[in-house]
Order: sequence, then C-alpha cells, then structure tokens
Amino acid sequence: MNRTDLIGIVVCGGESSRMGKDKSMLIYHQKPQYEHVGDLLDNYCENVVISCNNRQLAQLKTQYDKLPDLPEYANTGPIAALMTAYHTFPHKDFLFIGCDYPLLSAEDISSFLSSIGENTIAAAFYNAEGKFEPLLAWYSCKLGEIADHHYRMNDLSLQSLLRKVNAQKFFPESGNAMKSVDTVRDFEEMQAFINRINNG
Repeated sequence: MNRTDLIGIVVCGGESSRMGKDKSMLIYHQKPQYEHVGDLLDNYCENVVISCNNRQLAQLKTQYDKLPDLPEYANTGPIAALMTAYHTFPHKDFLFIGCDYPLLSAEDISSFLSSIGENTIAAAFYNAEGKFEPLLAWYSCKLGEIADHHYRMNDLSLQSLLRKVNAQKFFPESGNAMKSVDTVRDFEEMQAFINRINNG
C-alpha cells in the first residue's frame, strides 16, 4: 500500500437521532472522536482530512484540514463525503473511516491495508450480518467514475456501491473493531469499558 497516494478521510457524519448529539464530538480517548480517528489515520496516510457538513465546519477544532461537503452533494448521507473527496482529490485513494467505532485500533487498520489486493478497486470491513461497513473502507481512485455514475443514478447507498463492484471483504481479528455506538446508554457503557481497559 503506497502511503503517498493515500488520503485519510475522517467521516464525521451528522447528528444521530438516537444519540441526540453528534457522534464525532464524543470523547473516548481524551479527545473528540474525530481527532482520535485522524491521529490513527495519520500513521498510514500522506494526508488526513476531516469530512464534515457546513454546520460542523465552525465547531471542529482540529490540526487537520477540513473538507466540507460540496453543495451539490449536501444532505445525501455518507456518499456526500466520498463524492466530495473524489472531486477534491481525483487521483488519490481513500482510507475512509467513520467516527462510530471507538474500539478500532491502529493494528486493525494496518491489517486491513495489508490485506488489500493489488488489483482491488475497493475493500471494506465485513460484519457478521453479511454486510460491508462502508465507513471502515478503502476506495481507490479507479472507483471514482463508477461512484459518480452510481450517484447520478440516484443510488446513494455506499453498501450498494461496494456490492456492485464486488469489493474485497475484510474480516478483522476482533469484531470489536466494528462495534458502533448509537445511543447514550451505548456511549456510557463504552466509555466505562475503555476506562477499565486503560486502567488495567
């Protein structure tokens, strides 16, 4: 995997209706999750950017560049982040990671990148329910035109895009890497779990 052609995209998403707040702002590791994910990606990428919507733009306090969704892709979900990235960096590959996964580790990312085949066009973590995790994924520059056509056909699902191109499936050593936090109770339990790990 060539670091010089790899852009790390931290996908902030928006406010979660079940959580009642922006999940990218939650703190598990002494800093907002968007910054923690950025630091993870910085080990493997030439450049890291924080993908966000216009509302988040002023709220994010980060050392990394911000990449707000382009107006033509606004309010279309996570695909807005991917399409904006392809428009901004057309000749780069993307390590595309959401802020939903507080147990994702540097080792998980390293294993994932090492697993990607030379002729692969896209790859993603694959869960026990038989679905891709589109926000734990790698999208190559070769996918750009296909993604654009997919979007123009009004298919806004990244899951559908990954299936369409028969993306490579990655099965992490631990399912914890894919454990997302969706409610306040989930968040409190995850915080307590991480604190127990950190405190031995």
